[in-house]
Amino acid sequence: MVKSCTGVSGAPRWLLLVVAAALSIPASAEAQSAQERRNPDGEWRYQSADSWGTRYSPANQINASNFNDLEEAWIWRADNFGPEQELQFKATPQYINGTLYTVAGHRRTVAAIDPATGETLWTYREPNTTRWERSMRQNYGKGVAFAEIDGRDVIYYSSPAFFLHALDAETGRPLEGFGQPVPVDGFPETGVVDMVPTLVADWGRWQEWDEPYDADYGIPRELGFITTSSPPIVVDGVIVVGNSAEQGYLQTRIENVPGDIQAFDARTGEHLWKFHVIPRPGEFGHDTWENDAWQWTGDVSSWAPMSADYERGIVYIPTNPATIDYYGGFHPGDNLFGTSTIALDVQTGERVWHYQTVHHDIWNYDTTHVPMLSNLVVDGEPVPALIQNTRTGQIFALNRETGEPIWPIEELPVPQSIVPGEQMSPTQPHPTRPEPLEPQGLSEDRVIDWTPELRERAFEIMSEYEIGGSYMPWVHAGHSADYRTTMRCHGGVNITHPATMDPTTGIMYAPSAPSCGGGLILPGIEVDDPDDPRTTGETISQFVAGGLGGGIQLPRVEGLPLFKPPYRRMSAYDMNTGERIWWIPIGEVDESIRNHPALQDVDTSTFGGGDNSIQMVAGDLLVAEWQTADGPALHAYDKRTGEKVGEVPLPGPGQYGMMTYMHEGQQYMVVQLQNPGRLVALRLP
Repeated sequence: MVKSCTGVSGAPRWLLLVVAAALSIPASAEAQSAQERRNPDGEWRYQSADSWGTRYSPANQINASNFNDLEEAWIWRADNFGPEQELQFKATPQYINGTLYTVAGHRRTVAAIDPATGETLWTYREPNTTRWERSMRQNYGKGVAFAEIDGRDVIYYSSPAFFLHALDAETGRPLEGFGQPVPVDGFPETGVVDMVPTLVADWGRWQEWDEPYDADYGIPRELGFITTSSPPIVVDGVIVVGNSAEQGYLQTRIENVPGDIQAFDARTGEHLWKFHVIPRPGEFGHDTWENDAWQWTGDVSSWAPMSADYERGIVYIPTNPATIDYYGGFHPGDNLFGTSTIALDVQTGERVWHYQTVHHDIWNYDTTHVPMLSNLVVDGEPVPALIQNTRTGQIFALNRETGEPIWPIEELPVPQSIVPGEQMSPTQPHPTRPEPLEPQGLSEDRVIDWTPELRERAFEIMSEYEIGGSYMPWVHAGHSADYRTTMRCHGGVNITHPATMDPTTGIMYAPSAPSCGGGLILPGIEVDDPDDPRTTGETISQFVAGGLGGGIQLPRVEGLPLFKPPYRRMSAYDMNTGERIWWIPIGEVDESIRNHPALQDVDTSTFGGGDNSIQMVAGDLLVAEWQTADGPALHAYDKRTGEKVGEVPLPGPGQYGMMTYMHEGQQYMVVQLQNPGRLVALRLP
């Protein structure tokens, strides 16, 4: 473990402050915080635990003294619900009023599970449609949403085919009086909303389309593609639904449907409002779309989980960039509201504020992380905060009521593109605090120096590339610059390894790994396949991604990364001050590095390695999963100091998320496993 700010007493100064602050917080304040988060103690009602997106639970029956006593309670097989489930099980179960709920399989089947035994209580599966078969996010559901309607618990989920379903939480039956009948065989008479008609109703390209709407097929392929990949969120009787488009690294054509945010009445399914993520004439942000691209290009969807402030009636929406992730020459401008966090009034859908973390995003830096909320104390003043983690590793700390930065965020010049037709933003936002999860760029002092020969060879390799931070532009195949390609060095979070926030202390925990990558973009005509069912739109883009993002990594020197370790770590940030207060290595360094001849006298115990971790905060514990030399394991750390307090083996490697709950007086911890996809529940004897 690596600490900072150690005082003369030997205890870290930050820890003394945190403990003193915790002792001064009355129990009523913590209870009020739990009420604000809308997650009763012992439950896990939201995909990210609570409405604040924290992945935090106060449950503390499992603690440092007994963590090693955990044993397997049950295993639930997600791979029973469709093929390839071992690779794609992306749903964190939720514990609501005594039952677990999740989604599984390519059909995104909803399942209710007995929390004590793992027995499946009921399942619900949407009937087959052509639009489900076309979906590129079939089993990326991530979870469900919940509300109590007229004294009845209701589960909501959005499907790959872009339908919204409302189910009785006890029986799994469709909710009476919700939605309208769907004119496709097999659909129930009630409980379903087809979200496509309201999405496209006022969209110019749909209004010009001269063919009838086909509820089985969905949006015509020439116009675009829409699906969902995260659950809705229900706030004060309003269901807010995001969406997703085809993966940007597969896109070859410039037309697409905008991923507008929609809201529906939780009782009736009535459409309430829609927020245009690509602003129309007269709307705020319209001037950030040049070349009239707002009329025909799209995406800018919200595929990651959302969060909400019930007290203020605000829902927070993370978004991704516009169509063609790696080339934006056909849509010049900053392109609001792409790659942004948007705060919307949940009752009206009106914009309260927004913050764009990347202007004119051509790097696929979509906002993959749920906006996390917390009540902080900054310079002695209470601040209602929103923390937005990013794929670049930059951490944006904002006032969640106003959108104003808590600490200054500077607009700094960035290198400009040599790709024909590309018009990058001249500047990008850089938070002055907190520091990024990993350094931006590759400075000389970070280049390996275990031997003079290694360091010399490292610089020789680096001389072949143009290396910088997150905003190094792409270059195109056949370019005439005097380097092979550009390289972007950074390291951030993604949907597969989200951060967690402790709302009782204001400490955030985030995994990260440094990387240096780049590649070439290719002429669209060389990549486009008109017979590929994933191809939507009509006009082939001038440039598109080469392969899966055209990505290559900075070469190694004699099998070693060119940059110094740690190669993978977990960092704790006190968000009251914006300081990184400690970090610990994640996983174990690769054997080829550990046994490298140049490192025989080097302590590699803090290097870290392997896959990124998944984690949560439970009581006084930071709980995380990663592989050890003996196999997959669940690790427990003191959440304040980072000191390891326990470790128990798991029957498989973790994937995406974990959660905890109290059921009939006993605490359970549930971890998602892969190969094959399963849920494993642990409890004390």
